[in-house]
Amino acid sequence: MKFSDLHLCIPLRDMTQAKRMIAKSFELGYSQIGMSLPLSIKQDVIVQLHQVCEEFGLDFVTRLDLAPRGVGELLSSLRRFRRSFEVLSVLCSFKPVARQAAKDHRVDLLSFRAFEPRRRFFDWAEAELASKSSAALEIDMTHVLSLEGFARIGLFSCLRREVATAKSFGVPVVISSGATEPLLLRKPQDYASLTFLFGMDASLALEALSKNPAGIVERNRRKQSLDYVAPGVRMVKEKKTH
Repeated sequence: MKFSDLHLCIPLRDMTQAKRMIAKSFELGYSQIGMSLPLSIKQDVIVQLHQVCEEFGLDFVTRLDLAPRGVGELLSSLRRFRRSFEVLSVLCSFKPVARQAAKDHRVDLLSFRAFEPRRRFFDWAEAELASKSSAALEIDMTHVLSLEGFARIGLFSCLRREVATAKSFGVPVVISSGATEPLLLRKPQDYASLTFLFGMDASLALEALSKNPAGIVERNRRKQSLDYVAPGVRMVKEKKTH
């Protein structure tokens, strides 16, 4: 089984630290890693990250995290940046943004603030919308590892409810690290074990670390190919005969 971590928060100004996190991901058993990239990133930095990943045999995935303050800002960003990144995540800090992100087929991942339970809007209405689009619910495990006391208890309560809702509506879940440093990285099997604390069984947890994230990347790479026309439609060039 090949494992993916679509949310590495690598310090791009410190390439030495970036290389450590890439190497650590490889050591822990990941085959594919996605990095959250700023819009201001230079092409030569992306090329360098590609090269480092290739040294370890890792599949490098470009990712953009959007944090829109309103629906208009979200739609504008989706129009401008969707085809420039292989994975696009939306931080749903406001209910109208969460609803729009859930139903928009250009959004890959729905993300929520771990520290603000009242701003976690993944309920049955949003799940129903997401079930008809291609959006998945993303859970960053760095918050599970770093929070303590009542904050952690509150997070587990939210996650149990959200995971159950996602399962009821057939919305895929993606487990990511969200790690900002090597010490926060864990083996995919360790993450899978931790998800038991918020109601995921082993098979669903492993899918959330392999099949689900890899499927998002594969789908978007098909869309970015030159022969893509529409979902399920590709252009086939006729072979010339002599």
